[in-house]
Amino acid sequence: MWKPNATVAAVIEEAGRFLLVEERILGELKLNQPAGHIEHGESIIEAAIRETLEETAYHFVPRSLIGMYQWSPPERSELTYLRFAFTGEVTGVEAGRALDADIEQAVWLTRDEIVARAEQHRSPLLLVCIDDYLAGCRYPLEILRDFDR
Repeated sequence: MWKPNATVAAVIEEAGRFLLVEERILGELKLNQPAGHIEHGESIIEAAIRETLEETAYHFVPRSLIGMYQWSPPERSELTYLRFAFTGEVTGVEAGRALDADIEQAVWLTRDEIVARAEQHRSPLLLVCIDDYLAGCRYPLEILRDFDR
């Protein structure tokens, strides 16, 4: 049975800059939101909080869901990602915290700087999620119902 990969992403903006990560994928430097897979036993929202901390050292408080996105990489059409993108705020950073092994660093970039580095985008979801955020797409977190809690 085919099963999509359930993932989360955090779209965090402060003063016109977005929190992104530079990560190594097959030796190439890529840009992405703090993002990753939902682990067994955690809620979708908990995954967004954990992934942001692990990849950026920032504590993230989700406030709303921007949207849900389905994408299959053209080079691996049998693989599909279902992304839950959140926005919210950061409440602090753990200076000196070790980041996930493939993460080079967390960076704050403007939309224009992100567009200028389009060849480094990990997927088209990076800019789509930012543009949906800028367009005001917001859904209450209560839209996500967790029956395991």
